[in-house]
Amino acid sequence: MYNLLAYIKHLDGHDEDALECLQQAEKSIQKEYSDQAEVRNLVTWGNYAWVNYHLGKLDEAQDYVDKVKQVCEKFSNPLSLECPELDTEEGWARLKCGNNQLKRAIVCFEKALEKHPHDPEFASGLAIARHRASELAIARHCDSDCPAPVNVLNLLREAVELNPENMYVKLLLALTLQKMNNAEGEKLVEEFLKEGPDEAGMLQQAAKFYRTGGDLDKAIELLERASEMLPNDTRIHYIIGTCYREKVQKNIWRNDRMCQESENLLQYQIEQGIDHFKKADTNRNFSQVNLSLAFLHATAGEYNEAEHYYQREFSKDLSPLQKQLLHLYYGNFQFFHIKCEEKAIHHYMEGVKINHESKEKEKMMSKLYKIAQKRRYENRQDSQTLELLEFLQPYNGKMQLPITSSENVMDNESLGPLASLSEK
Repeated sequence: MYNLLAYIKHLDGHDEDALECLQQAEKSIQKEYSDQAEVRNLVTWGNYAWVNYHLGKLDEAQDYVDKVKQVCEKFSNPLSLECPELDTEEGWARLKCGNNQLKRAIVCFEKALEKHPHDPEFASGLAIARHRASELAIARHCDSDCPAPVNVLNLLREAVELNPENMYVKLLLALTLQKMNNAEGEKLVEEFLKEGPDEAGMLQQAAKFYRTGGDLDKAIELLERASEMLPNDTRIHYIIGTCYREKVQKNIWRNDRMCQESENLLQYQIEQGIDHFKKADTNRNFSQVNLSLAFLHATAGEYNEAEHYYQREFSKDLSPLQKQLLHLYYGNFQFFHIKCEEKAIHHYMEGVKINHESKEKEKMMSKLYKIAQKRRYENRQDSQTLELLEFLQPYNGKMQLPITSSENVMDNESLGPLASLSEK
């Protein structure tokens, strides 16, 4: 991590700060790998040479080049050195540098394990990389960019057996077991909460376990602890906001007629959700921040604020699926909150016109059919009804028409965007 931080400092033009990070890297290696210090320091020494070169300190740069050369000559040849320690160093670096590096990270850890099949660090690295690849494959519906699937559960179990002190791997094992409805996962998370360490990344994994299990209060508690350690981490604020949004959705579904206490609780949850989403909003890469803020403001009856965030989303360059999602949510907002059926119809139709097959498209098609049936039941012959019926004509064979009773025409969807949001 110190080597990565040094690289970032160098990219920012702070080479002197980068040298300080490399000093910390050297100290860390000496402390953790004193018996392998020479080999483990090769990457750090190479970085020293690079940074000193950019500072114009050519003698110092040459000194570090010579140190690398001496180690390579000692173990292999003067030009290069292949060893599992360097492979795993590359594996960890790539693992930290984004999902597009996963395939190469996996190769690095597998290569290291070929020479030392029972090394705890190498096994943990491969298990973590494979677990992340598995999660990515699910998120991307197993597209061709994802590494080939393997039995991640076995890799995690083996890594835990080799390194029982690694709580992070245990938490990944707990999450995997949870998907299989195996109660063993809860014991692993409880073990982490009792023994620690109190580290932000692990707290987030434990929070994910409880959130997946439906215990949003526990998830928020753990995420708040993580946020205290990393107050500027926008991703943590985003996840906390999502938890509050889910609590709002659940409370509305459960309380058609709220007492004053329930209304106060709902208002608190809305305010907390908005606060955390706004803190996450500094990173525009998060999907659905605008949609979530719009939903929470609409639930609070703050329609101008909701409109603001919907329009912000419309101004973005969106993928076909994202556009469909936006038309669906905004159509729901117009239909259920603003009570403007005409605008809702317009946005449902715009979403259906997008040439992309999705669940969102099916939902908008269903809503249009229900509205058409309701209008036909009411014998409305205005121009928009006729336009709607004409628009739906090509799709008649693709979807069964819904019920015709006007009393149930929207299938209990009076809460609008909640259903769509909760399914994401």
